[in-house]
Amino acid sequence: MDNQNNKKSLVLRLSPKLHKELARWADEEFRSLNGQIEYLLAESVRKRTKKELFKEDNKKENSIEEDNIK
Repeated sequence: MDNQNNKKSLVLRLSPKLHKELARWADEEFRSLNGQIEYLLAESVRKRTKKELFKEDNKKENSIEEDNIK
């Protein structure tokens, strides 16, 4: 099945200045403005998810270390 059919749409209101900068950035990276916004959002979610996983790993390691000390 085509992934394009599964995408959700939404209305996004941007200031003219932000719109101009995002459009310029998209052009530099040979993406459409929509593609650039989607890319930036996906990267932000990916980074946040990695941080969350890292936090969970640290909690587990700290718990194991505390158990070993007892």
